[in-house]
Amino acid sequence: MQLSDTIKTSLKGLRQSKTRTALTMLGIIIGIASVILLMSIGQSAQDYILGQVQGIGSNLIFVIPGGSNKSSRLASPASVQGIVIKTLNQADLEALGREASIANVAPEVRGQARVVYGSNDDSVTFDGTTPNFFSLRNYTIVEGYQFTQDDVDSFNHVAVLGSELAKTLFENFDPIGKSIRLNNLNFTVVGVLGPKGVGPGGIDQDNIVLMPVSVAQKQLLGIDYYNTITVQAGDAYDINFTKARVTSVLRQDHGITDPNKDDFTIETQADAEALLGSITSVLTLFLTAIACISLVVGGIGIMNIMLVSVVERTREIGLRKAVGATDKDIIQQFLVEALMLTFFGGLVGIAVGALLTGLIYLGIVNFTTVAWTFALPMTAILLATGVSIFIGIVFGIYPARQAARKSPIEALRYE
Repeated sequence: MQLSDTIKTSLKGLRQSKTRTALTMLGIIIGIASVILLMSIGQSAQDYILGQVQGIGSNLIFVIPGGSNKSSRLASPASVQGIVIKTLNQADLEALGREASIANVAPEVRGQARVVYGSNDDSVTFDGTTPNFFSLRNYTIVEGYQFTQDDVDSFNHVAVLGSELAKTLFENFDPIGKSIRLNNLNFTVVGVLGPKGVGPGGIDQDNIVLMPVSVAQKQLLGIDYYNTITVQAGDAYDINFTKARVTSVLRQDHGITDPNKDDFTIETQADAEALLGSITSVLTLFLTAIACISLVVGGIGIMNIMLVSVVERTREIGLRKAVGATDKDIIQQFLVEALMLTFFGGLVGIAVGALLTGLIYLGIVNFTTVAWTFALPMTAILLATGVSIFIGIVFGIYPARQAARKSPIEALRYE
């Protein structure tokens, strides 16, 4: 029998049992749509997370107090684990500022407090830093202005608010020049940041108070060390070279001769991107593997329905074999039917998956402030198509062989 005749016969058989065909395809449709949806969401999440990391600035190096376990990529510095480390100070900041490969450097001290204006209040993170911090971290001022080095030197109580915090405290009023209270200290609002999203350490940069580092360090926290020093590599220098120079400067400043006894940890923006990229990739792979379980279930459903079809069409099989059809012809016919079921089910599943991905995208961008991106990776479509065809072959072979093994005489006698 010609392949074209087999395809026509298979299409006719599928059309004659529309309900059974639709129910058989349903498992494949759900499985393929799940694979498309989860891979697309995973890709969008990865793009969003990496975009957040890239949006904090460029060529950045983060110096964190406390050494880390260099044998483990996932090990975190002691300071990140909540242990107070006091190894970064003003001398380190000045030493790094003299390094030629560094274009910009800014310290940070951080704390939690309740901020109050009138009857409105909120719990926030406050960051004490220097004016360099704004350009280094790509902050934009949409109202007012940023504080200056004179404010830092003079311990002026001035503050720049995150965009959401400004709305929470002042609603529709202009916040510039107004006085807010934070931990029993009054601050004059001089600026408001543009929307920024979540930053390093999971800090909501839209619900933050930025102030001169001198005020935060001495008057709010009562410390003489820094929580972080952020460094920006010069455009003419490779970031790995600058990282090596930062390490060398700090070791010299701290009198460290044994690299295994560093009392600081250095991470680059690229390190963070690579780590987050690998984590999101593993999560996407894990979710896709879970979705593939439904494909296997759908394949088993196809096999069961095809076995029932073999029983129902026993007389037809006997008649075909009686007029000269070979075992190969019978196997080919049932295998083509299984492939058609999975192929068309796969196409519908891809369309459904793409539609659901689009609806989720529209829901997120229209009802949240998350800068979500629409992603429909070609790998998801190719994987879904390939898996659907593979399932059709694997789960269609057994029913096809069962049909081919039937004796024509016994088949014609079947009632």
